[in-house]
Amino acid sequence: MKQAIKRFQLRGSQMGQGLWRIARNQQLQQQGYSGQGYLTREHGRRIPANNVSNTSHRRQAQGGIDIYHLLKTRKSKEQEGFINLEMLPPELSFTILSYLNATDLCLASCVWQDLANDELLWQGLCKSTWGHCSIYNKNPPLGFSFRKLYMQLDEGSLTFNANPDEGVNYFMSKGILDDSPKEIAKFIFCTRTLNWKKLRIYLDERRDVLDDLVTLHNFRNQFLPNALREFFRHIHAPEERGEYLETLITKFSHRFCACNPDLMRELGLSPDAVYVLCYSLILLSIDLTSPHVKNKMSKREFIRNTRRAAQNISEDFVGHLYDNIYLIGHYD
Repeated sequence: MKQAIKRFQLRGSQMGQGLWRIARNQQLQQQGYSGQGYLTREHGRRIPANNVSNTSHRRQAQGGIDIYHLLKTRKSKEQEGFINLEMLPPELSFTILSYLNATDLCLASCVWQDLANDELLWQGLCKSTWGHCSIYNKNPPLGFSFRKLYMQLDEGSLTFNANPDEGVNYFMSKGILDDSPKEIAKFIFCTRTLNWKKLRIYLDERRDVLDDLVTLHNFRNQFLPNALREFFRHIHAPEERGEYLETLITKFSHRFCACNPDLMRELGLSPDAVYVLCYSLILLSIDLTSPHVKNKMSKREFIRNTRRAAQNISEDFVGHLYDNIYLIGHYD
């Protein structure tokens, strides 16, 4: 326990400047305090009770608290070097602790047990890391706590990254996820801690989950290369061409057309035409970025080859596709 406290205090000294800036910039919407070095209110502004005369150089906004003076009056010799969060208003303490990750928050609970174990802090950590879980929308069971849920979600994610099927079964056994492709797809869509290689294997086996995952994407008013880039950030493409890549591009093409019906009518594009354009963009991306390709494809060549494969597409539109890949970069 002493080592944990000492470790956290060392961390605290490194975070001290950052926390001090946070504290100084926070304007608490509370009434002024009195006594024991707290702040008092006078003529619509708050000033330190133990030093009323020495405030001309630090002006206060109406209704706010000068956190610099608050911390200065709170600091005692035994607290010197770090802020005692228990001596601050609860709102400010929670704001400071909300910047910590789970490991640091556990360490903080060794020093400030009541503050660091607050359910709101752990709820925020859960939802910022795992944006969707079925259990969020249910009445919590007896003895439920977000700190315990965080540990289960972390354990389940590690299990998934070793064996996806076992990881999903773990979430279901704990009541975190419902046994539904749509719920699993939402969980995957809102989670960034899953190993993308394991996730790719899982989605290749669970095409029902893949279907629901694709429908969660909204490509409305997005330029085609940017939409494809976003799609592959969530659903990683396989390293080699094959049936799974064709499936992904097909599903993306239909989803992109469904999100942009007016644009498709204006450009005269169909899902098959978008499919051809996506393949052209992927091949162009490889051509421009691969060190093994010495003679890079020119814009004129790309326009000619693409319009030969997909007719009735304007030359300007295909040229903009080339410019996007050339200037912004390739697909992962």
